[in-house]
Amino acid sequence: MESRFRVLFLIVATISLSGCAATKNLFGFGDEEAPPPSAEAPGQVIDPEVDRREIKEPAIDREDWEFGAFAGIMSIEDFGTDLSYGLSLAYHVTEGFFVEATAGYSRAGYTSFEVLSGGAELISDDERDLYYYNLSVGYNIMPGEVFIGEGRAYNSSLYVIAGLGSTTFAGDDRFTVVLGAGYRFLLNDAVALHLDFRDHLFDIDIIGEEKTAHNLEATLGVTVFF
Repeated sequence: MESRFRVLFLIVATISLSGCAATKNLFGFGDEEAPPPSAEAPGQVIDPEVDRREIKEPAIDREDWEFGAFAGIMSIEDFGTDLSYGLSLAYHVTEGFFVEATAGYSRAGYTSFEVLSGGAELISDDERDLYYYNLSVGYNIMPGEVFIGEGRAYNSSLYVIAGLGSTTFAGDDRFTVVLGAGYRFLLNDAVALHLDFRDHLFDIDIIGEEKTAHNLEATLGVTVFF
């Protein structure tokens, strides 16, 4: 008899517990079941908008030869100042060093003695033509860029130069030493402007005693790389 009451009690308890669980789910009582984990990655919170700039690499000419022409003025010591012009050919051995050959022309005027004497000439008219031929070595001491306006940059370089050569003047060929400096400004990948200052030194004895003459020259030139 007692065992029957135990079985009846267990049946009533089981029905009551299942009924409570169903009642909670029916009326919204109890904790909600957690959703199953999703295999998809969460979306990106910030979507940056980056404007891509189109970068154009400078097309620098890699040719080593540079040919050009120049014109300016030359002050021949004791013979005044006159126009000078000529041609140049350079070979760039490295980014720093280059070798340059130049040929130029100028014409001497009259000395103060010739002017004051009223007609006495120290040299003939043909001997007043001055021709020079030089072979020099240059070095770019300050390569860089020049900015003109907004967004425009041009390659440039300050260089020094020294060389040896020959000058035909006053009826004689004279051994010449050349010292100077210049500035190169590249307009594009193949064309450059040059501003040069040079001193042509040679010995001369036309006005009496022999001395070393300093013949200063300033020129503006245009060169082409090829």
